[in-house]
Amino acid sequence: MLRTILVVLALFALVAVPTAAQEDLIVVEPGDPVVLGLAAVLSGEGLAPIGEDIVRGAELALVQRPTVTVGEVEFEVVFDIQDDLCSAEGGQAIGNYFAAQPAVVGVVGPTCSSACNASATIFDQAGYTSISASCTNPLLAQDFESFIRTAPSDAAQGADAAIFIFDYLGLTKIATIHDGSAYGEGLVDVLSEAFVALGGEVVAADAVTVGDTDFRSTLDAVAAAGPELIFFGGFPAEAARLAEQRADAGLAEVAFMGADGIKTTEFIDLAGEVAEGVYVSSPAPVTSDVVTAFIEAYVEEFGIDPTGPYNTNAADAVNMFLDGIEAVGTINADGNLEVSRAALREFLLNYGAEEAVEGITGLISCNGDGECVAPLTSFAQVQMGEFVTLEDVNIMEMEETEE
Repeated sequence: MLRTILVVLALFALVAVPTAAQEDLIVVEPGDPVVLGLAAVLSGEGLAPIGEDIVRGAELALVQRPTVTVGEVEFEVVFDIQDDLCSAEGGQAIGNYFAAQPAVVGVVGPTCSSACNASATIFDQAGYTSISASCTNPLLAQDFESFIRTAPSDAAQGADAAIFIFDYLGLTKIATIHDGSAYGEGLVDVLSEAFVALGGEVVAADAVTVGDTDFRSTLDAVAAAGPELIFFGGFPAEAARLAEQRADAGLAEVAFMGADGIKTTEFIDLAGEVAEGVYVSSPAPVTSDVVTAFIEAYVEEFGIDPTGPYNTNAADAVNMFLDGIEAVGTINADGNLEVSRAALREFLLNYGAEEAVEGITGLISCNGDGECVAPLTSFAQVQMGEFVTLEDVNIMEMEETEE
């Protein structure tokens, strides 16, 4: 596995120290690499496989495109990889860490919306830019100038999930549970508002704490409200235990649903037999020759199938940075590469705005506020131990019916 691109930080501490007059300027001498930060969740039950998949997707992007060329001078690109812990505390830590590294051009990541929210506060002040492959809380792009994403926001996914439950499944009473994260709570908020607007009823709403393993009291309270479906906003470990323990509360026949945060092999492995029949929403996977070739290269490079859904989004984020460096970078009189962080951010916020760029995940066109891909939601169900896309779901037709 490609791990040789981890950076020895001390080596680059002297490469690009900004001066007072050039505080946003990154300077890379010939022979030194361009450094990109890479923040992903690399620890935690049920979470590490998601972050590791993002890292592999980003690494594969550099395998396929290991250098940038500016003014006919070629520079190697390397990653400084850090664990964002999928938490606000982790996001704050990596935000402060990268902001203190003058050689880091920008940051791919973090993985989770809570970490993105905390780090973006710091990146805004420091003039850094981040491109997340997976942070989907709708407010992130609105609240932070430094934040860009190659995944669609949950504003669309939450509303579409409400339509799926109400119209496709024909259910009118749901209970919601989230894990307290910006991702889980934000998704549940959007879904709940949309579900009520359709005429449905949220009969119970609760939250759990990440790391807890016994959710029976929560599920007992949910059972008393008589829901037809439990929707969980969170990640695999808690989702698996909720799905398993709902039988203890008399909810074995009540449908269980989550979103892209649990659409991983880790959830199925942790939940075992009770994963069968669970529904999930997620950004619609792109099917194309480009994606097929990328996944084939992924398996060949790392010797395993993808362990999460965001590897292609991560690769697109890397390529956006590489395009940006080549677009705004210049070679000074000493032969050094100079990259203005401010110019790079402006380029990336408007990446593909005039003419959409063909990425691995499809067309990328950023509109100046951090949103770069069109939202499209798909739905799947665990059948025979794997996620099977429900091909007969047409949200657009359902929306037209509602209108």
